[in-house]
Amino acid sequence: MQIPTHLAIIMDGNGRWAEQRHLPRVLGHRKGVESVQTIVDGCMDLGIRYLTLYAFSSENWGRPQEEVEALMGLLGTFLKKELSQLHKRGIRLMAVGELDRLPKSISKILKDIIKKTADNDHMVLNLALSYGSRNELTRAMQTLGREIAKGTLQADDITEEDIDAALDTHKIPDPDLLIRTSGEMRISNFLLWQAAYTELYFTETLWPDFSRDQLLQAIAEYSRRQRRFGLTGEQLRDAKEGHH
Repeated sequence: MQIPTHLAIIMDGNGRWAEQRHLPRVLGHRKGVESVQTIVDGCMDLGIRYLTLYAFSSENWGRPQEEVEALMGLLGTFLKKELSQLHKRGIRLMAVGELDRLPKSISKILKDIIKKTADNDHMVLNLALSYGSRNELTRAMQTLGREIAKGTLQADDITEEDIDAALDTHKIPDPDLLIRTSGEMRISNFLLWQAAYTELYFTETLWPDFSRDQLLQAIAEYSRRQRRFGLTGEQLRDAKEGHH
């Protein structure tokens, strides 16, 4: 089986999972946290090096106040509870997004864990928090604009690498596979630049029901695909044979 180096997941369907069971939405989010733990374990066992989870989007701030507060509470609990586990298992925590919009208490815990786990090298768990890809690209353009204004960069000299370097994700490779749960077939402002050549996998399963078996199913499907990056299959085969 071909294992992706970087797996990204849009964890969708917590609210619907709860509604189907006539439960408060927050219980769906709580159940979703259990799925996070299952999938982090699964990725570790499979040897996936980078896992990016779309945990909270820029747009999610517009949800009802009590849901936002409940989500932030869950995030705080998850981070506090998981720290020793992450550390013990050699997982490095990273975060992307407008992190300064997070509540101060969450921000403090997050910075603390990022610092504590900085040298861990078994796997990177990257949380997209208060994240929106268009916002990230806008901030990247502002960064490059400031360099142009300072005279340290010429507009005509801007390369794709410069844009890459100005993004929140500049320390990690682009995702090989992006999974979205809950039957929605869109990427909802997630890693728009980074997912240019990413394989997309959509499943009807709601995130709280997404299991290790379903993770394996997604990766088996990914293994069957040929990633050509704009080349022909023949060119890729020739290139591979040239390496042997």
